[in-house]
Amino acid sequence: MDGEQNGTQAQQGTQQQEQQATQQQADQQEAQGKHAKEAAADSPATGGVDAKAYEKQLAERDSRIEELEAQIAEASKNAETADGLRAEIAALKQQGAGERVEFSLMLAGCRNVKAAKAVLGDHGGDVEALKEAEPWMFADTPQK
Repeated sequence: MDGEQNGTQAQQGTQQQEQQATQQQADQQEAQGKHAKEAAADSPATGGVDAKAYEKQLAERDSRIEELEAQIAEASKNAETADGLRAEIAALKQQGAGERVEFSLMLAGCRNVKAAKAVLGDHGGDVEALKEAEPWMFADTPQK
């Protein structure tokens, strides 16, 4: 469970870093846009407006927006994939724990694994304690 929380916290930290980086890039682009507008306003050939430079800046900004949107989409896919994998890992761990208990009971000579699993919790999950308390459940244990 701690691993899942740590993974979630790391994922949230990564998302925050991406958001901060995106904001910084947007701020930089805004500053560049202001400088370009000032330079275009100083251009005497077109009455203070350089249309080609302005269109180029718009195209660059639109391109950067598309790149950032693609990065956001990829990050959300990765988050969904990671969540799915965490769920699969948890299910496999639970299945493995159940199989270990069953195997331990079979090795101990249990006659009915399903019944033994039902009462194993009453003995703290200890197969040996169950074997001592309920010897009739085990084939090789003499009854008291």
